[in-house]
Amino acid sequence: MPKVRSDRYMTVHANFFLRELRFTAYNQFLRSYRTVTLVSMAKAFGVTPAFLDAELSDFISAGRLSAKIDAVNGVIETSRPDRKNADYQQILRRGDNLLNRLQKLSKVITL
Repeated sequence: MPKVRSDRYMTVHANFFLRELRFTAYNQFLRSYRTVTLVSMAKAFGVTPAFLDAELSDFISAGRLSAKIDAVNGVIETSRPDRKNADYQQILRRGDNLLNRLQKLSKVITL
């Protein structure tokens, strides 16, 4: 990272690169566990639990991580989305879009 920070064109993007690298590492780490404590994950990454909580909260709220943080118990619960369910939801969305387009077309044709 020192080379990126010393480059005059890349220095403005260094924080973004670090954040994306941390996201990738968090995602890979959480794939291995169903639940993990915030403290143990923070120790594994060498950061404070408060920092990890704030950063994971941002990724979760942005929809980039599928997990929940139980702040009372200090536990992170991962929820792996079911592929069949995702495909089903996508088919429903496409069907709804098709029906909407057909209704609009029928209104145009009847005029």
